[in-house]
Amino acid sequence: MRIARFTTGDDPVYGLVDGSGRKVAEITGDPLYQRIELTGTVHELDDVRLLAPVIPRSKVIGIGRNYADHAKEMGGETSETPLMFLVPNTAVVGPGDPVVLPPQTQEVSYEGELAVVIGRVCKDVEPEDALAVVFGYTVANDVTARDLQRTDGQWARAKGFDTFCPLGPWIETDLDPAEQHITTRLDGEVVQDGPTSDMVHGTAALISFASKAFTLLPGDVILTGTPAGVGLVESGQRVEVEVDGIGVLSNPFVRH
Repeated sequence: MRIARFTTGDDPVYGLVDGSGRKVAEITGDPLYQRIELTGTVHELDDVRLLAPVIPRSKVIGIGRNYADHAKEMGGETSETPLMFLVPNTAVVGPGDPVVLPPQTQEVSYEGELAVVIGRVCKDVEPEDALAVVFGYTVANDVTARDLQRTDGQWARAKGFDTFCPLGPWIETDLDPAEQHITTRLDGEVVQDGPTSDMVHGTAALISFASKAFTLLPGDVILTGTPAGVGLVESGQRVEVEVDGIGVLSNPFVRH
């Protein structure tokens, strides 16, 4: 099931996207908290504006260096335990929204990732039970100011600028997170291409590890890491991140 959050010019609503990806049927309320019920209104997807499928009420949890080839290209190594960082929910934007390059940085890069959306309150979840707390999966671009990442020593600013966490195009509730492929394109050219099976720490392990540090709440998002091939992006360019089984997240980059 594909669950989108969208607007026709009024308040945001949720809907179910059909298999063709051409229509979206409105549903009542917020599916994270209410049973899904159709309203009877159906829109052409081209006639609505897709929004970030979830705005975390609590937190976005990022995972660093979770693909060995990416860790190597960044001059580091993978760790025995997941490397976690937090991203403010004000960094979240949706498909098509511009990523604004701030004046404090001159080295901004893309990071295509699979993102996990938590579906219920949980704490101290064991790996074998972790996937049961998942609401669904979406696509993320974990945008990073590389120069600030190096100089700050910790990653809150480098990862947390407004617009630095695009999510979308929707949430897929029926997905095997270990058997998908991530492809990132910069102005149409493939720059990242790797399977989620290459994760050092799998999705269930990441959920379990995070839940033993923080209580996870409905709508929390876990970014699962990026494969090799990260690079810089300039104003005027567009980044598309595609995850098999979900769809394509596309965002332009601008500098004001």
